[in-house]
Amino acid sequence: MTDYAIVVLGALAHRHGEVLATAQIASLTGLTQTTVAKVAKRLQACDLLETRRGVNGGYQLTGDPATLSLTMIIEAVDGPIAVNGCVDGAQDPCAVSNCCFMSNQWNKVNDTVRDALDAVSLAELIDPSQLFPLPEQETAPAATSPVSAG
Repeated sequence: MTDYAIVVLGALAHRHGEVLATAQIASLTGLTQTTVAKVAKRLQACDLLETRRGVNGGYQLTGDPATLSLTMIIEAVDGPIAVNGCVDGAQDPCAVSNCCFMSNQWNKVNDTVRDALDAVSLAELIDPSQLFPLPEQETAPAATSPVSAG
């Protein structure tokens, strides 16, 4: 569902400020209207989208795509991020967490994953140039040397 949520949010981000009906979002994204409605309801419950009722009703992105992190999107759709059952905040803690020597190490991994996801915004996800910038030498025009005719 996170993939669908990113697609829906991306469509709304491209049309930032506009209110789009689920049928319009479905048309823009290629998702079914049922899937869009299901995802939008979850995103609205977490205040990432707002809804307007009426003939011109639909959904609208609530914030700036640059401040909406991938962590926020994932947790809105799938709940807290946990790489396994023994990390802090996991919904179903591991049964042997009291005597396991790995639990603290998994928390480090989980924190690293969360930090990486926090560092990516919706704006970056919908703008490939932000995710895959050209190396500096490719962005500057190549120097040409004169060719001697000789």
